[in-house]
Amino acid sequence: MGRSSEKRRLRPHLLNKSPPGRSSYVARYPVQLDPPPGLVYREDFLTEAEESDVAARLGRLELKTFVMRGVTSRRLVGHFGWDYLYDAWKIAPAPPIPDFLIPIRARAARELDIDPATLEEVLVTRYPPGAGIGWHRDAPMFANPVIGVSFLSPCVMRFRRQDGASYRAFNITLAPRSLYAFSGEARDTWQHAIPAAPELRYSVTFRVVKPGYKRTN
Repeated sequence: MGRSSEKRRLRPHLLNKSPPGRSSYVARYPVQLDPPPGLVYREDFLTEAEESDVAARLGRLELKTFVMRGVTSRRLVGHFGWDYLYDAWKIAPAPPIPDFLIPIRARAARELDIDPATLEEVLVTRYPPGAGIGWHRDAPMFANPVIGVSFLSPCVMRFRRQDGASYRAFNITLAPRSLYAFSGEARDTWQHAIPAAPELRYSVTFRVVKPGYKRTN
């Protein structure tokens, strides 16, 4: 994907109100206006009718409360294609990707100009009001790109990377029906997090599994 295409699709809504080329402080870190290299964003990836239909189907999936290292989160998750075993730091086969997500996977793959068959792992996350996710990078068993689609309500996705004794930061609002993707520096060097939001939200994440991590037993 060329740089002109990436710039055309990236339309971030920043939390800071500084003029171009300036930074302001949000929380603990100076927030920059330039997105991390490798971040792509597309508003209105889905229509309102598509969002309504898919969100209703997502609501009927059996999701499990997310637990890691004995800590229970407010969010609920479901893995399809491959299951990421968080505490064991490995992946294992999971139930097949739901049929209604296959067309969305194909469209998302076209946006990134990749083969949809490479997006073998799908993570469905339900964020009830007050749920978020802390600072992290995607696990090393997943390759570039990581693609996400948002449903029902907006949220802020924060990015940060260490810069000496401090951090550089970037914030973007993920609108309902939008698509985001990150690869390269945005995924490998920057951490990302989603603070608690006041309304119910779903996200569907499509990921590429590195062949060396695939295990069937």
